[in-house]
Amino acid sequence: MEDGRRTVWAFVGEGGRWPSAIFSSRSRAEEWISARSLTGLLTEYPLDAPIYDSAVDNGYFRPSRPEHSAADFIGRFTSAHQAHEHYENGAPG
Repeated sequence: MEDGRRTVWAFVGEGGRWPSAIFSSRSRAEEWISARSLTGLLTEYPLDAPIYDSAVDNGYFRPSRPEHSAADFIGRFTSAHQAHEHYENGAPG
């Protein structure tokens, strides 16, 4: 992340529900994805900084309905503002 916080990179394969790998750097993740010709999504996550809280605090998301504050919503929340890249057969795209 640009603000100097420590981050990890999580890869979720196409159709996957959970990450199949977590990396300390994007370059390590991309080497692994490329070597195995994987298709899926690589996303950067800050350590100790919940995505929902960050999105609300930075004005990226504004809860507008009661369900936006519900535990199940917060637990599944992701943001398009997170650095991410789609891969197809090991190549960005």
